[in-house]
Amino acid sequence: MLAGIFLGHITNWADPQISRVNPGVSFPNLPIIVVHRSDGSGTSFIFTDYLSKVSPEWKSRVGANTAVKWPVGLGGKGNEGVAGQVRQMDGAIGYVELIYAVQNNISYGSVRNKAGNFVKATMETVTAAAAGAAANMPADYRVSITNAEGRNAYPISSFTWLLIPKQSRDGNKGRVLHDFLEWMLQNGQNQAGALSYAPLPKEVVRKVKATVDTIH
Repeated sequence: MLAGIFLGHITNWADPQISRVNPGVSFPNLPIIVVHRSDGSGTSFIFTDYLSKVSPEWKSRVGANTAVKWPVGLGGKGNEGVAGQVRQMDGAIGYVELIYAVQNNISYGSVRNKAGNFVKATMETVTAAAAGAAANMPADYRVSITNAEGRNAYPISSFTWLLIPKQSRDGNKGRVLHDFLEWMLQNGQNQAGALSYAPLPKEVVRKVKATVDTIH
């Protein structure tokens, strides 16, 4: 559905394809205005990575990247640019980071996941998406969790990564970095929810802890 909208195939909110998956909801006869990021961003990569997994046409025509050639729509710079455009125009749809939507009281809808369930973005559903990646996570942690397995997994999710040296030239700095990462995985995790970021699932914490133990 989202791929059809962002490809320009579904252009009105009264389209039968939208009504079919939203039984009992009366949609207005209103043109859909697509809003996307005009600047390169990780948010765009995550969104287009998801669309590439659920739509062969999107994958072949547009693909996944931090910046792509959007088939239709208007561009906005940053989360604030996209949100501003959506708020100003009736019938507009866009995408922003979850924390931005929560902090700015922006309403957002549910997305159908790989299991066929419509799931709303929450800290719990993002953590559920991350949990499905633990078993096959590579040593460098470069793994996509869009369209992840799991009944409650939110399909447009991603990890946030840190790029750090395994061995610091300055031993004191290495120990401080190690201690900070240890704190982050333990006490720091408890503060993630207040910032609208999803905590890592226990399976991933165990893997990251083993990596952190090698840093000095």
